[in-house]
Amino acid sequence: MAKNSEFPAPIVRLPPLAGHEGAWKLDAEGCEVVFATYPAGTTLPPHSHETDNVGVVTRGAILLTVDGNTERIGPGDWYHVPAGKEHAAEFPEDTTEVEFWFHELPRGEP
Repeated sequence: MAKNSEFPAPIVRLPPLAGHEGAWKLDAEGCEVVFATYPAGTTLPPHSHETDNVGVVTRGAILLTVDGNTERIGPGDWYHVPAGKEHAAEFPEDTTEVEFWFHELPRGEP
């Protein structure tokens, strides 16, 4: 494993995600895959994306706020934030996640 990372060395050799220390990005057809770590206490203010974001927490927790509702997302839990939907996040503990930023919905999705 790479030093100070929950991810194995091949992941942390990917290009870093601009503006996010401890995050790496893999470009794939129709989406980007982000492997990210967040120290406890990190907050992301309200924002939105042009992509449909689907993620899974592998360690720690995310307090994800969408439409004024906050949900705790823990290890093994998946979440979805639709394109253009404003949301915010807090990380109450050291957290690791894998997030998929879909440029278009996968086949079979409405």
